[in-house]
Amino acid sequence: MYAIKIKLLSDTTFGRGDGVAGLIDSEVEHDRYGFPYLRGRTLKGLLSEECDNLVILIPESQRQRWLEARNTLFGEPGSTDKTMAKMHVGDACLPSDLREEVAFQLQKEEDKKRKDQCYKPSVTSTDILASLTAIRQQTAIDPEDGAPAEHSLRSFRVVIRDPVDAAPSFEAPLFFDENPTPEMLALLGVGTLALRRIGSGRNRGRGHVQCTLHYRDKSKNINEDITRKFINCFEVLK
Repeated sequence: MYAIKIKLLSDTTFGRGDGVAGLIDSEVEHDRYGFPYLRGRTLKGLLSEECDNLVILIPESQRQRWLEARNTLFGEPGSTDKTMAKMHVGDACLPSDLREEVAFQLQKEEDKKRKDQCYKPSVTSTDILASLTAIRQQTAIDPEDGAPAEHSLRSFRVVIRDPVDAAPSFEAPLFFDENPTPEMLALLGVGTLALRRIGSGRNRGRGHVQCTLHYRDKSKNINEDITRKFINCFEVLK
C-alpha cells in the first residue's frame, strides 16, 4: 500500500468552506469525533497542481513521457473510462489506532449518557477538537492610515502544529487501479516534495507542511520512505 504522510510545520486550516454562527468564520474539516482531516479530493488537486508545474518545465522533446505518467495518475480533462485517473487519494487523517481508541471512549460516554440523562460525559467530541485546534483572529489593515479596517475582523480555526518531532502526522492512503510505473512514482515523489503549503490561508503564512511518499507491506513488515527512490528517472533530462 502507498501513502502520503503530512507533517505540519505551522498551524494549518483544513477549511471546509463554512463557519459556526457566533463563534468562527472558517471552521476546519473534522469528523464526528472531533478529529480534523484533509479531504482526499483536495489533496489530489494539490498534488496534481504541483506535478503540472513540473511537467511544463520538462524539455518538450521528453515531455510526452511524463505527461503520460501525469495523465495516468490524475486523469485527463473530460476523461472517459479509458483516460480516467488510475490513482485514488483517501482522506488524510491522524493515525487510525489513535482515532479508534478515542472513538471507543466517546462511544462509552454516549452510552452512559443515554442510560442516565443526568450523566455528564468526561470527554466529548468538542473536547477532542479543542485539544487539537485553536481559534485565531485576523483583520485587514487600511493602507491609508495603517489602522484596522472596519468590519474586517475574521476568526478561523487552525490545526495546531505540535513542536514535538514525535507528534503523529496526517496520512492519506493511495489506491491504484494498476501497478504504478517507476515514472509514475518518480513524478508523484517529486510532486509530494514540492507540496509545501496546504489548506486555507496557505498564501498568508499558514499551512506550511512537509510531505513524504511511503510504501507499506504489513505482511513483510515493510515501511519505506520512497519519496526520493525513483528520482533517478529524471536523470535522462540532463
